[in-house]
Amino acid sequence: MTEAGSERDGDIYAALSGKTRVFVIIGDPVAQVKSPFAVTRALNALGRNCVVVPMHVTPPDFDAFMHGASLAKNLDGLIATAPHKFAASAYCSSATSRARFLRAVNVMRRNPDGSWHGDMLDGEGFVDAMHASGIEFRGKRALLVGAGGAGSAIALALLDAGVAELLVHDQDHARRDALAKRLQDKAGAVVLTGSADPRGCSLVANATPVGMRADDPYPLQVENLTSNMFVGDVITEPAATPLIKAARRLGCRTQVGADMFDAQLNRIRDFLIGS
Repeated sequence: MTEAGSERDGDIYAALSGKTRVFVIIGDPVAQVKSPFAVTRALNALGRNCVVVPMHVTPPDFDAFMHGASLAKNLDGLIATAPHKFAASAYCSSATSRARFLRAVNVMRRNPDGSWHGDMLDGEGFVDAMHASGIEFRGKRALLVGAGGAGSAIALALLDAGVAELLVHDQDHARRDALAKRLQDKAGAVVLTGSADPRGCSLVANATPVGMRADDPYPLQVENLTSNMFVGDVITEPAATPLIKAARRLGCRTQVGADMFDAQLNRIRDFLIGS
């Protein structure tokens, strides 16, 4: 970090006071997230006296947390990470059409009456990062592994980007089938249920937490990856998951979770401040 950068980062904390507006990021776990400082810095760069604070909230405590947090008059917004993206959407009295379709949000901000407005930006971030790498979507066959909040958003974004065929896989077949059905209702026969086998696909996305722990299995059949495939992962810690490392050894182009976050940082910032 440059000296000038250090000075600017120090200003973030020097400005903290009772006037500071607060945003929180919630997850279970939450220790792996890198976004609190990055989003705080992005907001401060616009002249906002804000801070983003990580909060470890387990699913059984989620409702109690939301009821309590909603009472804080200086809490202006919330970033939701796994596993809270579906549950958070239930607290939004208004939402974007994308979030309403997905029934999930990863960002929330206050409406003038104190209620919550939500959006889901994971899919846009994942696809924006692929665009920045020069990836073409038209005519491509994609495999999405993981039908949770991030996976649902990435699936929709891949369809919007123009993939010719989307295969959806999740170890929870009921969740897989439910997402595939909803996407089929929207996009038609280009959406299919898939498996852990990536053969025949040009684009492969892991949207599961599998790979966060050193003893995790691969989320898909890495032995069937080939060098002409693009492999992306949503996990930010470790920086390169075993899946990404295996894909790189095979000569695949890859994208890590930090790339997805970096691509959606400005979207998150702009949403939180309502611009």
